Amino acid sequence: MHSSASMITTLFLLFSASAAGSQADIDWETYWPGDETDKIIEDINDGELNFLVQPPDKPVHHHHNTFIIQKSSINTGWIKLLQCHTNLDKVLRVQIVYNKDRIRDLRITEHKNIGQAQVEGHTVQLTDVKRNASLCVEAESRALIAQEDGTYVLQNGPFMRKFLDGYFPMHVSIDIQFPANLSFIGIEPVEQQGFRVITGKQSLHLDTWFEGRLVTRIRFKPVPET
Repeated sequence: MHSSASMITTLFLLFSASAAGSQADIDWETYWPGDETDKIIEDINDGELNFLVQPPDKPVHHHHNTFIIQKSSINTGWIKLLQCHTNLDKVLRVQIVYNKDRIRDLRITEHKNIGQAQVEGHTVQLTDVKRNASLCVEAESRALIAQEDGTYVLQNGPFMRKFLDGYFPMHVSIDIQFPANLSFIGIEPVEQQGFRVITGKQSLHLDTWFEGRLVTRIRFKPVPET
């Protein structure tokens, strides 16, 4: 049994209400000041997932997540989410969007170098984002999905840094804590260059630089309690 993505954490750089205009119709200087606009547009990825063997020369948006799976999560599917964004892009408006059916108690815990940050439903709306901006949130995410074979999947994504119809490089790291009644058995995508996986007794650490859209599926099996 496959589920739709359990948590969507998408960054949209908002250039217009409909985003329907062509590049020529957009006053780029209004939204992304500076003289590197043409280079920025040229570097946009079209959405295909591409792991980066070497991190980009310049700092990119870092999306760090901590997922805390509790014993009760096996029955409810709900886990605790701690999430921080650093190296946010300098833009006038950004929204971070979550799956509205799988997120609750979303709240901002801290932010820096951002004119205004507020939660609106299943989104976080940011305005006047300056250089070296950061944002941290907490929430509960219904991300642990029971499978027909008796296993469980922690599915997250798509992680993406979207700009119009394209995607910028992004750095995602994930720390997972899970209880003794679960055992880690596998992950998709598999570990490879640009996608590092470190396993512990009751923990897991993922770290990746990529372009495009990333969905992770981390599989667990239940462990009988002694």
